[in-house]
Amino acid sequence: MAQKRPFNEGKRHFKKSKKQKPSVVEGSNENVLLADVRRLLKETKLDDGQEEKTELPAQHSEIELNIQSLSSTGDGLAHRDGQVYVVPFTAPGDTVTAKVFKHVPEESYTLTDFLSVKHPSPHRTETPRCHYFTQCSGCQFQHLPYNYQLAHKKTIVEKAYANFSNLSASSIPAVGETIGSPLQYGYRTKLTPHFDGPPGGRKDNRHGKKVTWPEVPAIGFMKKGTRKTMDIEECPIGTESVQRGLRRERERVKQDIDQYQRGATLLLRESTERVNKDGKTKDEEDDVVVEDMGDHIHRKTCITDNKATSTEYVDNFRFDNPAGAFFQNNNSILPLITQYIRDNILGPASTPSASKPQIKNLIDAYCGSGFFTIVLSATFTHSIGIDIAAQSIASARHNAELNSLPANSTTFLAADANDLFASIPHSSSSPDDAASFAPEETVVVIDPPRKGCDAGFIRQLLRFGPARVVYVSCNVHTQARDVGWLVGDGESGLADEEGLPVKGLYEIESLRGFDFFPMTGHVEGVAVLRRKRKESGEEGEDGKGPVAGEAEVVAWKGDAATADGQTSASGSGLDAVAEGQDSTSTAAAT
Repeated sequence: MAQKRPFNEGKRHFKKSKKQKPSVVEGSNENVLLADVRRLLKETKLDDGQEEKTELPAQHSEIELNIQSLSSTGDGLAHRDGQVYVVPFTAPGDTVTAKVFKHVPEESYTLTDFLSVKHPSPHRTETPRCHYFTQCSGCQFQHLPYNYQLAHKKTIVEKAYANFSNLSASSIPAVGETIGSPLQYGYRTKLTPHFDGPPGGRKDNRHGKKVTWPEVPAIGFMKKGTRKTMDIEECPIGTESVQRGLRRERERVKQDIDQYQRGATLLLRESTERVNKDGKTKDEEDDVVVEDMGDHIHRKTCITDNKATSTEYVDNFRFDNPAGAFFQNNNSILPLITQYIRDNILGPASTPSASKPQIKNLIDAYCGSGFFTIVLSATFTHSIGIDIAAQSIASARHNAELNSLPANSTTFLAADANDLFASIPHSSSSPDDAASFAPEETVVVIDPPRKGCDAGFIRQLLRFGPARVVYVSCNVHTQARDVGWLVGDGESGLADEEGLPVKGLYEIESLRGFDFFPMTGHVEGVAVLRRKRKESGEEGEDGKGPVAGEAEVVAWKGDAATADGQTSASGSGLDAVAEGQDSTSTAAAT
């Protein structure tokens, strides 16, 4: 009998290359968490080698931990024996039981699963509204009072600028109190649940076989810390029409599952029809939500076709967009952020003069379907929205027509990414009826995706040199990096095309967070910047001309406003919120 050949014997052996450790993306959750871990290690003096580390707990073992702080990702942080432990769904002051699932020894932290609370924190005062909380990855804060969430999100902005801007503390003004969402539940106008394909489905597809489904798959969202999909029957942060759409789509998928060859992502997008009160409504339809708006009625339905058109109303402006395209997902807070920008975009009130021209032009970079351009248009003589996506510009032009905005004062431009400002007339000597965007009379609003602006765009913006910049961001960490480039003294890492350091032209006038996503660890950041001036105050620092604006920081009349008209925490510490103030939320937070 022939002897069995040892495994791999006689086969060609290749030298195994060392597995490259993937680089951490700047501003990603991992990058942000790592900054918080390092800060905690430094604060507890555990990273200087003075304390001897003990052996780490075994994989999948259960450990008891005392939570010390919340990270900017929304997770609790504990430290023990020289190691930081990351525990989701916790609060500072909790004593919890957690299960170890991943050690990161080179950075001295460990990821864990939350199991139970042994001794609750005094901050843990809310009963979660969602029975999937602590399993679903969508929400982090349903156990915390809303004012506490707002105060924590202020610290997220503060830490973002401390960790990622490369600016000195003296260059960063005090961060304003976080502006709360009028709705803390039932606010999301878009959800995208999904389901996975059946086991062996990909193989069947490759061989041309019909995919068979042994059972209806889980339809919902990712389970925290895994790549598994949870079966979610309801999601309380979705609007009522979106939740009705979720129930309807779940039933449809169950009935039609054999028609799918693979898993899929479902679209649930709210759309609003405005109807006069003397008109007919179709409230007999099961999925229609009817809202009385006073002089008219809103009929809200849930769209599931990516190519269909959804309609939204904000500040009495109408926006039509492809349902699958980007649009903000919390309509309740949009009037607050647009009013805040109106109040701050021009700077403190003053009389225009030859040395201090009035800002009369708006450039909306990354304009998308024209939201900021259209809503802010009445504030300016001329407004222009710029985007590199032709489809977005087509939607923006359509929305401008819907709102009867004159084409000679509100325009949109599909621009080359390499030179976004090339087609904008810069001369201030143009005729009065012509659109001229002299930098000293212009403010630029930017609202980029999560990755922030690239260096090329920042260089273009600095070359154009508008009097003011308003930077709106869904990722305050990449925003802090970009603002550091716009403000910095050449040490922030921004270089020109020849590799020489580039100095910023701006200073930060104000910073503030807006809570677009209550019950989660996300915060929207708004930074208002003004061109630096010489000590005389007469001219821009680089001699390009006078700049509008005063030295003092703008104070918004709506300071610290929250959902019910109360102000959020007046102190900078989270303890002040828990000890002295009640939650503005009428129900539990995620």
